[in-house]
Amino acid sequence: MAITTGDGYIAAAKQILPYTKTATVTTVSLARYTVAQAAGNPGAVTLLGTATPGGGVPDDSIAGYPIINAFGGSAGYLTRVAFASSIVGRMELWDKLYAVGITTSQLGTLQTLTLSTQPSYSTRVPNGTDYTGLRIFVEITTTMSATATTINVTYTNQAGTTGRTSVATASLSGFVAGRWVEMPLQTGDTGVQKIESVIIGGATNASGALNVIVARPLWTARINIANGGDIHGLDKTGMPYVYANSALVLTVITDSTSSGVPDLNIEIANG
Repeated sequence: MAITTGDGYIAAAKQILPYTKTATVTTVSLARYTVAQAAGNPGAVTLLGTATPGGGVPDDSIAGYPIINAFGGSAGYLTRVAFASSIVGRMELWDKLYAVGITTSQLGTLQTLTLSTQPSYSTRVPNGTDYTGLRIFVEITTTMSATATTINVTYTNQAGTTGRTSVATASLSGFVAGRWVEMPLQTGDTGVQKIESVIIGGATNASGALNVIVARPLWTARINIANGGDIHGLDKTGMPYVYANSALVLTVITDSTSSGVPDLNIEIANG
């Protein structure tokens, strides 16, 4: 049932998910990187997503995503995050809703890849209908060669309007595995129901691979000093919904060239 009062939160069953990485990821200062592929608890995720034409919906049954126990109701709430990191910078927690893998072979041709039979991720958005706030990213899975490849997508927006067009990425030349590059939505859009096509532009790429993903933001905080941290209670998390099959992913935007060693304890209160 929904948590609507302080007493309801206190009485709710809770689970704690540890999220600690023991290996670092090489980064570019002020750029966004996932650390899901690094060793730790949970273990490393294999980044490459399900290939075209459909893509896939990652969930916590896949090795490397924190295992979330079933709730009493349909969803839980992110109510507390205790966090720290060895590096100054920002940490962000997401639910990765969708990923379609674009292979080296596909990047070798300038083309539009029309997707079909895409699985729905409606069970991972509030009320099964609220796609507001969902964002589109390119996630590099194999380091890109030094060519000016760009990616663009068409998509269905939060209201069900088809044929919307994202802003294309800048050149992905030399981008390494783990980097996330956001593709802003068409003016006026606030969310994404479905990716329709992936457009490979600029120049062909001889060695890279990537995912196009849709992710729902859950929480963010900044580490102001090395080895610093804090605890965000429900007043700071805002209590976003988390689902029993959510694929929780941590990204970092650091002030240096390393992801550092992030350490989180994530509290989810049962709805």
